[in-house]
Amino acid sequence: MKTYCKQNLVEIKKLILKLSNEEFVYVSKLLSEATIGQHIRHILEFYQSIINTKNSSVINYDNRKRNLEIETNSSVAIQIIDEICAQLTRNFINKQLILEGNFCADEGRKIQIQTTLNRELAYCLEHSIHHQALIKVGLIELEKTHYIESTFGIAPATIRYKKVCVQ
Repeated sequence: MKTYCKQNLVEIKKLILKLSNEEFVYVSKLLSEATIGQHIRHILEFYQSIINTKNSSVINYDNRKRNLEIETNSSVAIQIIDEICAQLTRNFINKQLILEGNFCADEGRKIQIQTTLNRELAYCLEHSIHHQALIKVGLIELEKTHYIESTFGIAPATIRYKKVCVQ
């Protein structure tokens, strides 16, 4: 799972390296006034939530730091991707975790669910792909889709399905 996550993060890094910082922070009408940088920050902070469980068994995505520098400075985003990939390369074994979160808009509704590190990495990968699809919308608005591969933001299962349909 770690390998697939790292491949996905490298794909995002390749995009960031092609974007100017102005494109990175461009406020997109099609993304409800969000930026590509905001979507990338969101992706990376979910991975950081997992990395931060090394000394704990509880993961809580609601408690992420929301570091605005990641969304406004593409160099910082690249640095964070490199750090996450380095952490995933280290001896990061699958373990039992408790996912803690409030899955409704009301305060005080926190619940806990049993999970594993690999399951949460799979979630982060799927979550990343979903946000990459939104990033692609922002790239369409900027007329910069040539920065990405045609499979950017498309789930592996969809890519496999399309290959079978073509045959």
